[in-house]
Amino acid sequence: MEQPILTTSSSKKITILLADDHPILRAGLRTLIDAQPDMHVVGEASDGAEAIDRTRETHPDVIIMDIAMPRMDGLEAMRRIRDLNMPVKMLALTMHAEAEYLFKVLENGGSGYVLKQGVDLDLFEAIRTVIAGNVFLYPSATRLLLSRYLEGNNEQEADAYDKLSDREREVLKLTAEGYSSQEIADQLILSPKTVETYRSRLMQKLNLHHRSEIVRYALRKGLLQLPEQERR
Repeated sequence: MEQPILTTSSSKKITILLADDHPILRAGLRTLIDAQPDMHVVGEASDGAEAIDRTRETHPDVIIMDIAMPRMDGLEAMRRIRDLNMPVKMLALTMHAEAEYLFKVLENGGSGYVLKQGVDLDLFEAIRTVIAGNVFLYPSATRLLLSRYLEGNNEQEADAYDKLSDREREVLKLTAEGYSSQEIADQLILSPKTVETYRSRLMQKLNLHHRSEIVRYALRKGLLQLPEQERR
């Protein structure tokens, strides 16, 4: 089922930055996106370094980022944009369906990815999913994630989860959903530094070391709200 159209007001559209080194692909994506009643492309970039500059200039709601680009690849650009602590969601655009690419995207601040061969079917749902605060998990990647990481010592995990405070559980869930420290702080009425302290504590208690491990753990615990197509 397609995600509902979401806007913050009757006139506010989801603003989008396109980062891809192929101008023809960018032009095609711009045409498709601008035809949507709730979306508007506010800028384009041909490589990762330019994507960072355009992000600072245009303050988009969502960045569609190609992974393979010259000068600076999309993953490095995502990491640097993540560190800017701007309220922006990032979706990777890639030819690769392997789960490892999804982990790298998540580790660098992304909220999922869309395969180029399925962009006409999945892109709009992905944009609306991440703008609603959820992680967009591509079907093939979700199956790989679940088959590889649902196995484990559930009893030990349950014991560790029980040791988390209510606030640590909130930070765990919001981090797994792709929110930045600043966004979590705004939601929970805390400072970003306090959020980072909670995150550090919960990761220590759960023996987690990277952002991708938080997402995997949240998947196993059933804490992530998957897109509707993955729940069927």
